[in-house]
Amino acid sequence: MATSDTKTEAGGLTRTLKDLFAGAAGGIAQVLLGQPFDIVKVRLQTSSEYSNALDCATKIFRNEGAFAFYKGTLTPLIGIGACVSVQFGAFHEARRRFEALNSKHSPVHPGLSYTQYYLSGAFAGIANSVISGPIEHVRIRLQTQPHGAARLYSGPIDCIRKLSAHSGVLRGLYRGELVTIFREAQAYGVWFLTFEYLMNADAARNKIKREQISTLKVAAYGGLAGEALWLASYPFDVVKSKMQSDGFGDRMRYRGMRDCFAQTYRREGMRGFWKGIGPTLLRAMPVSAGTFAVVELTMRAIN
Repeated sequence: MATSDTKTEAGGLTRTLKDLFAGAAGGIAQVLLGQPFDIVKVRLQTSSEYSNALDCATKIFRNEGAFAFYKGTLTPLIGIGACVSVQFGAFHEARRRFEALNSKHSPVHPGLSYTQYYLSGAFAGIANSVISGPIEHVRIRLQTQPHGAARLYSGPIDCIRKLSAHSGVLRGLYRGELVTIFREAQAYGVWFLTFEYLMNADAARNKIKREQISTLKVAAYGGLAGEALWLASYPFDVVKSKMQSDGFGDRMRYRGMRDCFAQTYRREGMRGFWKGIGPTLLRAMPVSAGTFAVVELTMRAIN
């Protein structure tokens, strides 16, 4: 009995490590594909200087050069690899727990309901928010700081140090964490739900195993999941960006998440919650497609 339990634990650990490794590979692909789009999105969300996405991209290129599109990349390259690793590891762990629970009630069909897929994704998002909150805060500060001699931070480490010095780690570095949790739960619940639905529907429609679905289709379904993710969670992201680019002390405009929602609605109406959605959706398709394709191919390779 003890030997059997040990083998089960070892198998579970191996599966988890594979999920984490595949997620990390997908995360690196996500950052390299998405960073130029992300800086345009953040600038549009946090500034009224630009009339649209094209104007924003043009001015960044003209005033700051091509490398400006990869400002603050080091932090997400390290961090987003960890984030996506956690997302996939937590999702598959939650999925296995639901399968184990379902097998007690229906041993023949232990598969997840779509509500359970959503909850597994939401769990992955909440687990991820512990890492993604401060990482994205640092990235936003680096992306929105003045150019040249007026720079506020020399790099990610300097930014972390200064943010923590203002109000401590929790109120400084982790500013906007509550809205980050809401965004991550909704975003990744919808992300994984959409992808799993499309994959399962394809397998059932063509009477094939999941592993037989072509890479092109995996990428397409991943891209559609990315669009669904942002359409479901974008207002939370706008508020998060506003809070994480806000000043400190006397220069602070928002007292908290509810105040930021209220001020945004009062000043800009509903349109204020969708500023920058164009480049975000443009970015979502290739980034999410690349992430799921790399994760799925990595899992197939290591299995």
